[in-house]
Amino acid sequence: MSAQAAAGVGFVEPADGTTVSNPVHVKFAVSGMRVAPAGEVIEGAGHHHILIDGKPLAKGDVIPANDHAIHYGKGQTEAELTLPPGDHTLTLQFADGAHRSYGPEWSQTIKVHVK
Repeated sequence: MSAQAAAGVGFVEPADGTTVSNPVHVKFAVSGMRVAPAGEVIEGAGHHHILIDGKPLAKGDVIPANDHAIHYGKGQTEAELTLPPGDHTLTLQFADGAHRSYGPEWSQTIKVHVK
């Protein structure tokens, strides 16, 4: 998990600053908490979300479900994204079973260029 941020979550791939093509394969890591499906709020557990061209959310904020906030509520640790060509930021945000953000310290933002 060399790409992992000190915050406890990180992108295993793609690497920050990488040029990618569709579909973009994303892989996530977490340390200090465990991955669990959405639905039940379990202390020390949660699931991943990707915020496309967004910023980390404050602790307790509910992550919206829309085209720019992708939920991985089944406990997924990797996925495929289709992004429009150009420069994008991807923010990995960890949240509890009710989709409440664990805060910026449980996020990582990278930049990618989609060709």
